[in-house]
Amino acid sequence: MTALTLNTLDLSKRFGAFTALDAVSLTVRPGTVHALLGENGAGKSTLVKAIVGYHQADAGAIMIDGRERDISSPSDARALGIGMVYQHFTVVPGMTVAENLLLARGNLPAVIDWRSVRAELSAFMRTTPFRLDLDATPADLSAGEKQKLEILKQLLLQPRLLILDEPTSVLTPQEADEVLGALRERAHAGHCSIVMITHKFREVGEYADDVSVLRRGRLVASMQVAGTTTAQLAQAMIGEGRAAEATFIRRKCNPGAERLRVDGLTVFGDRGEVAVRGMNLEVRSGEIVGVAGVAGNGQRELMQALTGQRPRAAGTVMVSGQPFFATRKQNRILKVRSLPEEPLQSACVGGLSVAQNMGLRQFDEAPFERAGLVHWGRLRERARQWIADYGVRTQSEQAAIRTLSGGNVQRAVLARELSSDADLLLVSNPVFGLDFGAVAEIHARLLQARDRGAAVLLLSEDLDELMELADRIVVISEGRIVFDVAAEQADRRQLGAFMGGQSHETDKEAA
Repeated sequence: MTALTLNTLDLSKRFGAFTALDAVSLTVRPGTVHALLGENGAGKSTLVKAIVGYHQADAGAIMIDGRERDISSPSDARALGIGMVYQHFTVVPGMTVAENLLLARGNLPAVIDWRSVRAELSAFMRTTPFRLDLDATPADLSAGEKQKLEILKQLLLQPRLLILDEPTSVLTPQEADEVLGALRERAHAGHCSIVMITHKFREVGEYADDVSVLRRGRLVASMQVAGTTTAQLAQAMIGEGRAAEATFIRRKCNPGAERLRVDGLTVFGDRGEVAVRGMNLEVRSGEIVGVAGVAGNGQRELMQALTGQRPRAAGTVMVSGQPFFATRKQNRILKVRSLPEEPLQSACVGGLSVAQNMGLRQFDEAPFERAGLVHWGRLRERARQWIADYGVRTQSEQAAIRTLSGGNVQRAVLARELSSDADLLLVSNPVFGLDFGAVAEIHARLLQARDRGAAVLLLSEDLDELMELADRIVVISEGRIVFDVAAEQADRRQLGAFMGGQSHETDKEAA
């Protein structure tokens, strides 16, 4: 199979009164890696779903090798040699790698000659950029290996165009380099063309040949990567008027007194397994400590144990020298604030108003409470001020918080948690799924809190985010802290090795 040329001509798609794609004309050159950038809601997913037949465009055309094609279903796309790897896993948990690969083909016979099939799949594996055990099940695979299986399922079909949606979100840096490097080689060898949706500028610069930027459904830039800069791409994504809002000045870290101390913490997971194993950790005032690790290594359970959402099996947690059990009273006295992942589910009451949610910390304190009654007028007045200060976009302070976008829910929770000077901030994946402008704004708020003297524990699955924000980075693997390094001395590949489970001793031997 040879790489194809893709053109979309004035492709448009509307959902009711909302225009998701507005006359997008895109060109993907054969045998190249084409990166697709844009904020959430910019139209990236709608565009690729139109190309693979999940959405039907309202206007415009899709051209394959210069010929207009009607792609009305994923089956039509597959027949034309177009495959797609989605952001979320689609493997069948109870089936082996071999069975998942075979299932991807479709049109299976009533009786399968497994001897012949295994010989064919083994021969296929010998031609692939990475290999997996055909008898393993997804339960035996790491998150990175599952992502590789998703890619192998598509490569088995010999696509002429492969579309990847955030392909490295669950990979270590080494795995990301391995996957993207192998796919780039495959494209440059002329076997396929690749369209890659990503939010990581590093991946664009190192692996893409061309890049296109969508903003509010329109194609606003398309160019060769060699002729552009990260700053130009960022400006294209968010627009000139918002570029200044997305900048901040980072100051040198000056750690002070110890604010958080964790000794011998053990926490069980949802299935009764040990998720956090005898962990020791400290965070000082005026510093951001980032926790790196591949998803599923105990980060979620650690944060839930610290914020009181999950019981602790063993160990102690101290805040400002006091035993800490994450009660509401302790949070107030010790000035502990938290910004959990998915705050609408974890830090808000969706049916309550923005003002009520902003008042959850202090509604029963003066001047908002008197004689057992809540003074809602004062809470609404303060909420209006916070809405203005933090740029929360809402119809009014009385709108239900569940009607807000993800970024605006984050801003509302930030306003509540940072309104008074916090001594300790517990933050988990604070910008997951948010657009570029919201990401920059929230990062700036966290740095401002640190500069005011707050201690910040930042859990993130995005290593780029940690290297940008953290003063110190620790790596968690299988529920333990396995590496601790000053951020200015951190090496991406070394961090990736520990994220992948390599011991410190093994790393030194390899060096």
